[in-house]
Amino acid sequence: MDIRKELIEAIIQELIKFLCEDEEYSIEQAMEIVYNSKIFEKILDVETGLYKESPSFIYELLKDELNDGFIIQKEQ
Repeated sequence: MDIRKELIEAIIQELIKFLCEDEEYSIEQAMEIVYNSKIFEKILDVETGLYKESPSFIYELLKDELNDGFIIQKEQ
């Protein structure tokens, strides 16, 4: 298997896990949220390089998308 695909799958699994733990969503709800997000599209697009980032960083982007309706990379 392509290493990029493995990294992408691992990130998606972590995002689902984070939503279940932090927001107490069921696995099905968390999967629906992740798979229907713009972040999911960007993770799959290897040109963005997002698959190289940590799951926790991407989770923060997902939370921004869910809260604000769009993705914001906040200044640190």
